[in-house]
This record gives sequence, C-alpha cells and structure tokens, in this order.
Amino acid sequence: MMLLCVGLVAQAGKSGPSDPKATPEAVKLYQNMMNLEHKGMMFGHQDALAYGTSWYAEDDRSDVKDVCGDFPAVCGWELGHLELGNACSLDSVFFDNIRDGIKKAYSRGGINTISWHFRNPLTGGTAWDVTSDKTVEAILPGGEKHELYKQYLDKLALFMLSLKTDQGTFIPVLFRPFHEHTGSWFWWGKNLCTVDQYTALWRFTVTYLRETKNIHHLLYTYSTDRFTTSEEYLERYPGDDLIDIVAFDLYDRGPEYAGVLGNCAKLVSKIAADKGKIGAVSEVGGPITSNPEWWTNVLLKTLRSYDLSYVLVWRNPFNQPARIAFGPYKDCPSAKDFVKFYKDPRTLFLKDIQSLK
Repeated sequence: MMLLCVGLVAQAGKSGPSDPKATPEAVKLYQNMMNLEHKGMMFGHQDALAYGTSWYAEDDRSDVKDVCGDFPAVCGWELGHLELGNACSLDSVFFDNIRDGIKKAYSRGGINTISWHFRNPLTGGTAWDVTSDKTVEAILPGGEKHELYKQYLDKLALFMLSLKTDQGTFIPVLFRPFHEHTGSWFWWGKNLCTVDQYTALWRFTVTYLRETKNIHHLLYTYSTDRFTTSEEYLERYPGDDLIDIVAFDLYDRGPEYAGVLGNCAKLVSKIAADKGKIGAVSEVGGPITSNPEWWTNVLLKTLRSYDLSYVLVWRNPFNQPARIAFGPYKDCPSAKDFVKFYKDPRTLFLKDIQSLK
C-alpha cells in the first residue's frame, strides 16, 4: 500500500468535471481521482458494505476487511428497482441501507460508485430483456414511453438528492448508467439501438438530471464491455461535456484474459489522458477460488503499468456458493494472495486515501 498526503489536492490539474455547475465536493473528488491514478490504483468492491458471502447488513464489516484488515477505497452500489418504487434493490438491499452506506463510506474518506440495472420501460422486463430493439427509441423525447422514463428519472433524482452529509452537503458519487453497451445483453446494447439513439439517451438523461432536477454532485462514467480499438470504444461515446470517467468492464473467461485486459487498459488509459478524463476498470472478476494467485499474477500484473484510477470487482452474493464470489472473503483459496495484492505499493485501499477527504 501507499500512503498519500493531503497536499495532492493542491497539485490538481486544470481539468475538472464535465458539469460546469459541479459542486465543490464533486470538483475535489474529480481532482483527487486524477492525481491518485498517477500514484496507484484504488481497489473497489460491489456491495462491499451491504453483505458478504456469510453475512448481511452487519455494521463496520466487509469481506475485504475480513481478509486484509482494511476497507475498499471504492464502494459500488446498485439502484435497480428504485424506478419501481420498491424498498429493496434487485440485489435485496434496502435503499435506506444503501443511502446510509454511501454516507458512511464518504465520511470515512471513501468513494462511492452507482450502477443502475433498471427495468425495460417498454416491455416491463428486466434490464436483460432484449426481446425488443425499440426500447431506447421509445423512451427518447417523442417516444411512447418517454413520460414513463422521466418518472424513472424522477425517482432516481429523489434518491440522488437525498445523499447528504449530516451538515447537509451533497455527497459526490460516480454514476455509471447504460454500461457494457458494446455487448447486447442489456436493452440499451449495440444491437438494440443505433449510435444516435444511444448517444441521445445519454444526452437527455444527463441534461434532465442537471438542468431539470438541479443535480450537480455526480461524476458520470462511460463504461463499455470488451473492445479491440479506440474507434470501437468511442463509437458511442456521448461527448466530453457529459462524461468524467472512461472505463470498461471485463471478466476473466479464459486463458486470453490477461492479453485482452491489458489491451483494453492500455487504450482506455490513453483515451483518458488525451481527453483529460479519469480512466478506470469499472467491473472485473476472475477465478479466485481455482487460481490462488489471480490477484497478483493476473489482475495486478496486467494493470500495474497503466494509469487507472480504480479497479472494481463485482459482488459476493450473500448465502450462495462461495465459488461465485468475485471479491476476497475469509478462508478464500486466494486470500493470502489478496493480502500480497493489498500490500503492494501500486494498490490503494481506504487507509491510503483517507487523508484526501
């Protein structure tokens, strides 16, 4: 690990959030993340504070902390089913608990990132319902489900506007909608809408949240699945005026993984540098139960040489077979290797970034 001093804030570059009305806290978060990616790579875990392989909603606990004694620097959260008015997310976490978790992570000096697998507004199916290629078209201005989509956004806005400290300051968070669009397993995927429709969806969404709902404490993340060229990555990029973080998701599905991961990391880190944006790996996961050295010999070895703000592994489902967990957990076959990953000077956890709050 590497301890970093608060003086890094003063060294922030000239670039800032895409939102010209970004809150001071969002600006500070952006600048700190820009500086940190040159010093080390933060580690993140989805639903890190909500549950683990053998526990649910226990205060001051995470599977990561069980293994290495420290919390992740980045905590991921999911808002799917918020649009329905439900009390719980699609991963069975109460939204009140998510709000409290975001507040607690921020108070400790951590960073929060939010994904939103919201239901198909046209069919009523899940985010994975790809039975129609008309959904994006239907929710754009003039479409038959546009008003319904605005109702979804209104519920999202209420939640985002509830993210405040005890002093009433808005908590800055990363927001990552419409992700993995280079695949076609979500209704917003590449085979389900045109390039213009996808970029229009982004533009309407961000503009509605900023201008209609007056939300200015979000940093927006553009996140693809695997890709091979910069041109492919940027084909549906909605614009520098909307995006703060350029990222990608990539899960370890076979022996070619390290090569693909390295190529994507190289391209994204260059795109981020060229655009003055933050680069990240927004979702990963690997065979941590069958490869006891996956953390150091695959993930860290591949990403070590690139300027990337953070890498986030997906969740550890509660009370399900441990083999489907993506993060470390107590007695995991790769737990010892994760401790090596944690101690490496290139990785950053909560204790490393607390002084930057």
